[in-house]
Amino acid sequence: MNEQESPEVQARIRSSFERQGLMRHLGARLADIAPGRVSITLAARSEVTQQHDYVHAGATSAIADCAGGYAALTLFDQDSEVLTVEYKINLLEPAAGDHIEAVGTVLKRGRTLTVCLLEVYGLQAGGERKLVANGQQTLIRVDRPAG
Repeated sequence: MNEQESPEVQARIRSSFERQGLMRHLGARLADIAPGRVSITLAARSEVTQQHDYVHAGATSAIADCAGGYAALTLFDQDSEVLTVEYKINLLEPAAGDHIEAVGTVLKRGRTLTVCLLEVYGLQAGGERKLVANGQQTLIRVDRPAG
């Protein structure tokens, strides 16, 4: 087992996620943590939908951004944090389903900049999974603030 798969890295990612006020406000849940890959789910409740009952693009992009950031963070040491420098998301279909799932996957890890693939799927109760958004993100590694 390498460091990225360690219980310490899992705990660090979970602890950081729990401090995310927006994720808590949206009701998002950390679903899976693997080296260079993180997924986050969000139930399609009325509080996160738009006027046509699809999950709002803002909620869709927020969990995609977060999934990519945590995917990158799995590859850095405990003294590191990441911040989004930029991201672009394409909304391919209305975000329909009982839940949506954002998957962030590291495409290229650098010492300073890391690039991630972002994918968001609509999930139906019967298990059907449909790609509703995709994008790309650039993150910068920064030192964890003291304190």
